[in-house]
Amino acid sequence: MKNRLAIIGLAIVVLFALTAIFAPLLTPYDPKQQELKEGFGPPRQEHLLGQDRLGRDILSRIIFGSRVSMLVGISTVSISLLLGLTIGSLAGYYGGAIDELFMRIVDILLAFPGILLAIFMTAVLGPSLRNVILALCVLGWVGYARIVRGQFLSAREGEYTLSAKALGAGDLRIMLRHITPNILSPVIVEATFGMAAVILAEASLSFLGLGTQGMPSWGAMLSEGAEFLQIAPHLSTFPGCAIILIVLGFNFLGDGLRDWLDPKRKVASRFQ
Repeated sequence: MKNRLAIIGLAIVVLFALTAIFAPLLTPYDPKQQELKEGFGPPRQEHLLGQDRLGRDILSRIIFGSRVSMLVGISTVSISLLLGLTIGSLAGYYGGAIDELFMRIVDILLAFPGILLAIFMTAVLGPSLRNVILALCVLGWVGYARIVRGQFLSAREGEYTLSAKALGAGDLRIMLRHITPNILSPVIVEATFGMAAVILAEASLSFLGLGTQGMPSWGAMLSEGAEFLQIAPHLSTFPGCAIILIVLGFNFLGDGLRDWLDPKRKVASRFQ
């Protein structure tokens, strides 16, 4: 509660999450409903954020676009986190040839620019929600694996790990019951920042026409409005503000979680 930016970030994230969940109840119009005669309509009482070139209500499309962003973010981070935890824990706990193999794979993947690899994959596989998630997961797990591996390398020599081994606990039990709960703090923080990065990446792919098809997307709305910035700037302004807000929200929340979960910062704050 002492970190105001973290509270603001949490409020923004919760707001967008609730918006995505209750989108059908919150939209004043069908996001696909066209009114061609009112194309490029400015913000007014009937359409608070205006209308696009086909006369579709921008507010309704932004509300439904939050579903795409949150779905891609949660799915990608969940899959990447599961892969990163599995690979990082195996590499860090056993070391040796397993560690060498996994880390060489990580080094190879890190040699590719993330967004360019995602663009290549979605271009080859075709634009769809599933392919966007798949493309973002290919490199998404790497950061989690590196963090988990580093934590396991130090935790496997810890006193509680050695005690568990002395009592006859198996490797799987030690990894799941003793080490993993003690190394989750940096992973949770990384996942929070990862949500912001994934949402931004999805918007970038949609801006290039490689995102979801048939569903409102903030990146696609930016792309559609880019041609009409001089005559209808509201087409791009409001989707851009939505992207900025959600990314800032997750970044603020991540900063707050990092301060809260860092024991050194906790001790320092007691003496301030």
